[in-house]
Amino acid sequence: MEWSEALRRLDRALEGPLPGGAAHALMAPSPRRGWVPGVVPQGARDAACLFLLFPGEGGSRFVLTLRPAHLARHAGQVSMPGGAVDPGESIEEAALREASEEVGSDPGAIRVLGALSPLHVPVSGFVMRPIVGAADRRPSFRPLEGEVEAILEPEIGEILDPSRRRRETRRIGGSIRVVPYYDLGAQHVWGATAMVLSEVAWLLRPPA
Repeated sequence: MEWSEALRRLDRALEGPLPGGAAHALMAPSPRRGWVPGVVPQGARDAACLFLLFPGEGGSRFVLTLRPAHLARHAGQVSMPGGAVDPGESIEEAALREASEEVGSDPGAIRVLGALSPLHVPVSGFVMRPIVGAADRRPSFRPLEGEVEAILEPEIGEILDPSRRRRETRRIGGSIRVVPYYDLGAQHVWGATAMVLSEVAWLLRPPA
């Protein structure tokens, strides 16, 4: 999808009602214990993440990070730049700060388009609050040593292609679950990140 078209669609879609839990459920592992679509528990701590869109080869691209295998949580998984919201910090400020720290993007070069639906992540107790941002040109990325093994730059069409949405069976936490994922070639994107990307895909091209 061309950069200008993706930007126009997202800008317009974020002004209206969001699909929220309906979009999240399309890529939610089953069974997903402790999660109710569209429900945000009281007292859960906020975490911000940034869906950063920019023009690149083949059209519009976005940023994902590959976490190192040695980390205690989410080791080896693919995620969006993000982390806990600090005291006195807004969701937007936290998302831009985390992206700057993790991938080296310049907060001043990113235009915030809006916010996606919050997503409760039971395994961590956080509520993920995704922010959508756009950069007019590809940022000069720099992975944060020790926390980001690699920076990925998928083309937006990859999450719009139905053939990229697949399922597999995994043993997670001692139980067998059916796990939907986006097949991005060398990497499989699943869990909360895939659920957020599902809402982005829905806004760009609603399911038939």
